[in-house]
Amino acid sequence: MAPPALKVFLEKRASKQVTVISGLHTCGTARLEAMAKEMKGKFGCGGTVKDGRIELQGDVVGKAKGFLRDGC
Repeated sequence: MAPPALKVFLEKRASKQVTVISGLHTCGTARLEAMAKEMKGKFGCGGTVKDGRIELQGDVVGKAKGFLRDGC
């Protein structure tokens, strides 16, 4: 069985935009928290880890894809 595909997409919530990164739940919570912390500092935004997904405030889809492509 293939691992779940990595997805980076934008959601709208109550007139706000949230960048969601899913498909990383196999990395473990500690690794997700560390990645989220690094991305929040690098992109200058807030965010959290929920249900095995990283959620970042604002439209940072392009930056997140670049971060993940360049090897986290």
